[in-house]
Amino acid sequence: MNIQIFGTKKCNDTKKAERFFKERGIKYQFIDMNVKGMSKGEFNSVAQANGGLDNMINWDGKDKELLALIKYIVDEDKLAKVLENPQVIKTPVVRNGKQSTLGYQPDVWKGWN
Repeated sequence: MNIQIFGTKKCNDTKKAERFFKERGIKYQFIDMNVKGMSKGEFNSVAQANGGLDNMINWDGKDKELLALIKYIVDEDKLAKVLENPQVIKTPVVRNGKQSTLGYQPDVWKGWN
């Protein structure tokens, strides 16, 4: 398995995801999205596996103005705006090759090999 966890150090679900893999002795790479966001290719791959760009966004996030802007701008500009502001992406984003999940989903991860 080649696990990548994209998240933030303050996110409780990200911490729980890290603990899930640590407890099972599964090596993973943690990417702090406040330091280094996702590349366009990584984002598109995860978005495709999880039902599109709109599913990647945490619509309950704190920055309501930014979320409203993202919601109503044209689709061509949405991706760039989300990549500029990785704090609006649901975390953790956990990748295993082409498979990926959004949020804390241990039941899905247990099925990965």
